[in-house]
This record gives sequence, C-alpha cells and structure tokens, in this order.
Amino acid sequence: MNKAELIDLISAECKITKAQTERMLDVTLETIKKNVKKGEEVKLVGFGTFTKAKRKARMGRNPQTGKAIKIPATWFPKFRPGAEFKQIVR
Repeated sequence: MNKAELIDLISAECKITKAQTERMLDVTLETIKKNVKKGEEVKLVGFGTFTKAKRKARMGRNPQTGKAIKIPATWFPKFRPGAEFKQIVR
C-alpha cells in the first residue's frame, strides 16, 4: 500500500475529503519526525513507539577494494511495535 491508497482508505472510512485526509496525514508524519529528531519518544498506544537511537562507530570494509574503513557513529529512527500490533501481525 502506498500513501495515495492509504489516503483513499482513510477518507472513505472517515467520510472526509482526500485533500483533508492528506493534510492530516502530512501533519501527523511531520509531527512525528520533528519530535523524534529532538530526541523525544512518540508513543501511539496499541501501535508502537518511534524513537531516536544511536548506532556506534565501527569498522567496515569497502566491498570494491576490500580496504578497511571507519564508519562513524550516527543517529537513526527506530520503531518498536506495540503488543496489540504484534498480536495482529502474528
């Protein structure tokens, strides 16, 4: 399912326009991104938790040359599904 299909389903279920649904979805996603970027957790009970996590610096290899390279530490977004979501998927 892509974003357009999701918007179609939500607008039909909630009986609102696709434009309103798209704005609502965009604002929701932007809010989640901004708060995770700040280091805050975004918890959606029954769905899951979005967090910011740190990946440690490590050594890697260039696949073309085989030369060892240092991969620096970096931040990345992380999602932990909630118990209800896990149960539905199982």
